[in-house]
Amino acid sequence: MDSTSSSRNRTALEPKRDLGRRRVAALLRAAALVFQERGFEAATMVEIAARAEANIGSLYRFFPNKEALADALMQHYTEVLQQGFEAIAAQARTLSPEALSDLLIDFLVARHAQTRALSALLDSRAESTLTRLQIRAQALAGVKAALVACAPHLGSTEADAESIAAVVLNNMKTMVGMTLKDAPTSAGAPDELRFMNRLYLAQRLGVAR
Repeated sequence: MDSTSSSRNRTALEPKRDLGRRRVAALLRAAALVFQERGFEAATMVEIAARAEANIGSLYRFFPNKEALADALMQHYTEVLQQGFEAIAAQARTLSPEALSDLLIDFLVARHAQTRALSALLDSRAESTLTRLQIRAQALAGVKAALVACAPHLGSTEADAESIAAVVLNNMKTMVGMTLKDAPTSAGAPDELRFMNRLYLAQRLGVAR
């Protein structure tokens, strides 16, 4: 194995003390900002260390390369999304389709600050194709679980539940783009999308409730 492959395969160091955990958290926040602003390829370890007001040696101590930094961020984002979807599924049993719709449509927007570099990493990293598919599958499963909790009859029609979840997930992603002005929008467009999603779920989940 050459030195480049060896470096890329090295993993992040797990801090054992509170001071180390706080330092790692600061480094990850800085990395997320730099990746979001400049993209994965353009970002440098020097720039990330400077943004964190940390010594470059401290950055390399915990993260041997940018890949290790990105992997740590992706793992964190996966956990944030999983916890959020589980919380919605737990509430969904007592919610109307319209109330569930509102929770779902704003889900990714509400968590943007916690997952700000997600799109940049997925879009920029050539090796992230599998990760992109895994996170999309995770999100689709999370939406589906919430829908079935709200409308148990969907559990007997897997294809319908998956199709509805896919539509809602795409609406959720569109809402992020509209909110961040990354997608064509106008002042009233997010409210229109929210209204459309309510009508859609009220019709699709309301059957047999």
